[in-house]
Amino acid sequence: MLIVHVFVQVVPGTADAFVEATRLNARASLLEPGVLRFDVVRELADPNRFVLVEVYRDEQAPAAHKETAHYKAWRETVEPMMAVPRTSTKLAPVEPASESGWRSAPGT
Repeated sequence: MLIVHVFVQVVPGTADAFVEATRLNARASLLEPGVLRFDVVRELADPNRFVLVEVYRDEQAPAAHKETAHYKAWRETVEPMMAVPRTSTKLAPVEPASESGWRSAPGT
């Protein structure tokens, strides 16, 4: 398994559009066989900052994710909204330790 935290800061005034586009991408991502979870969270102190918490079945799944039509549409849509380039951190699971503890059903 591979967990990726993607850090995003959007231009003020674009957060609602970012949320809309990112929700569509997250929901479609959950239908990919290599994606176990795809959470989107927003910073309370600065509503223009977000973290995407992506949990993949293996180290090849992020590359497959980036080849999907929904990811490419998301990237094209949100790129002009970025206040700074997005960054990411790769992590390994500790707890839950098994894949079943990370699964997320679409729409839940």
